[in-house]
Amino acid sequence: MSREMRVALVTGAARGIGAATVGTLAAEGWSVLAVDRCADDPSLPYHLATQADLDAVVAQAAGSPGEVHGLAADTRDHTAMAAAVAEAERRWGGLDAALAVAGVVAGGMPLWEMPIEQEEAVVSTDLGGVMVLARAAIPALLRRPEPRHGRFLAVASAAATRGLPMLAAYCAAKAGVAGLIRALATELRGTGVTANAVSPGSTDTPILAESARLYGLPGAGSFAAQQPLDRLLAPEEVAAALAWLAGDGSSGMTGAVVPVDGGLAL
Repeated sequence: MSREMRVALVTGAARGIGAATVGTLAAEGWSVLAVDRCADDPSLPYHLATQADLDAVVAQAAGSPGEVHGLAADTRDHTAMAAAVAEAERRWGGLDAALAVAGVVAGGMPLWEMPIEQEEAVVSTDLGGVMVLARAAIPALLRRPEPRHGRFLAVASAAATRGLPMLAAYCAAKAGVAGLIRALATELRGTGVTANAVSPGSTDTPILAESARLYGLPGAGSFAAQQPLDRLLAPEEVAAALAWLAGDGSSGMTGAVVPVDGGLAL
């Protein structure tokens, strides 16, 4: 991208892959609106990120070449996401990349035994939240003058292609993200805006820690042996791929779901 200042909006920004993505983009000179719910979901049995977590991400980025501003908003809320996009445009004059990173997990039992409110929380966040951001952000990406270099990015998962027992809703939502990205790529044909995703494997995040609890495992590290790398991924490794997809290097790609999974999908 040739613009001196590039602007990104990142959801799920308060911890995990989202927080790492904010830091990576800021280090590369992006101005970033870091968005997170910053509140627990009463339908989920584990704690989500807090306002203090988001504040820490913003503080950690201080001194980076790019500017970071935090905003508490629920990615499932159409009005809130439209306001977030408007804030990025107001603050920095436009939007060049929207990254849907926010996600939750629930399960630990067959789908037919899963509490419906947990199923709805997973699907509405992990797939619905990506759709809500696309609806709010893509028009802003298209408001940039031609020639455009906009990027819509999302986080899928190795669960999009692997049937993981006791995580059916999560698998379904992430498979939906992959399908959505492919469809958006065709709809954005000729606009200069691309749509791509990354598909992480077992990454050292709170979601993986909750997954371990759901499976009755001692901790997230128990998943490392499933990957040919024989270790967990760091959030920064997934963030590096997202940052690359947001930049000039991915100009020849659209509709791609890039595995950053330590070989888990092999």
